[in-house]
Amino acid sequence: MKRALAQAVDWYVRLNESTVSPATHSQWQAWLAADPQHAQAWARLEHLQQRLAQAPAAVGAATLEQARQQRRAAVKMLALLLGVGVVGWQGYQLSPWQADYATRVGQRRHLTLADGSRLVLDTDTQVNLHFDGQQRLIVLKQGEILVETAKDARPLSVQSAEGRILALGTRFAVRQGHGSTRVTVEAHAVEVRPRLAQAQVMRAEAGQTLTFTADRIGPLHPAAAQSSAWARGMLVVVDWRLDDVLAELSRYRPGYLGCTPEVAGLRLSGTFLLDDSEAVLANLQDSLPVHIRRLTRYWVRIEAGAA
Repeated sequence: MKRALAQAVDWYVRLNESTVSPATHSQWQAWLAADPQHAQAWARLEHLQQRLAQAPAAVGAATLEQARQQRRAAVKMLALLLGVGVVGWQGYQLSPWQADYATRVGQRRHLTLADGSRLVLDTDTQVNLHFDGQQRLIVLKQGEILVETAKDARPLSVQSAEGRILALGTRFAVRQGHGSTRVTVEAHAVEVRPRLAQAQVMRAEAGQTLTFTADRIGPLHPAAAQSSAWARGMLVVVDWRLDDVLAELSRYRPGYLGCTPEVAGLRLSGTFLLDDSEAVLANLQDSLPVHIRRLTRYWVRIEAGAA
């Protein structure tokens, strides 16, 4: 178990680095599924994080930033925490969380900004605000936001790792992915400009969505119905694959949530409550020919089974 705990700590740090890739997520899930002790170790780490969330905000929030900024020191610190618990770590000197506003996994946050604009932060999201006499800039560090702009002479933009989105009196969502940014417009329009290709500009109108990288803008597509239902705590799916539903649902709960290849392609439609993922899983088991295998509450896999 000691080895599994050490590996869990290392995975925690790797998954919270700013450059984490989809391949790293896949490798972590393979590690988690390989041995029941891995799932138990991860559950213990998640339990620790829940306890830290109950500590004073400056203390609990700093853990993630420490992991990002000082990987080696964070591994040692978190490994120590797994042994001594919350009380023993409060004497450490930790840097403040480097984000103006943030949410934890499974949390959403509604904000009214100084200019009257409204901002909704989805699960596991971080943003910084830069409002001055010339501009209103929202820097999306990770996660997803929904922006409803207020009238103001200053332009309002959202900056992601891949570029900027200029609001043209609008309501729109921006999601930071791994190497790409997705923009969905609900009202009026936006202009998208990639960071490494400033001459490229594309306008997206209400009801349209696009994905862009640092040097290229993808094509426009019709936006999915109720794509920002997450802001109301709902996930609306129409003819989605089961593995896609689980991938989206897993963003709102800690640990591993996946399925076997045999059931990954099952299709479903419906409206699900993001704040009650256990009820969603129970509904899937009732409506599909699957059963749910659990090693811990943090390791759940859907497998083929009786209807």
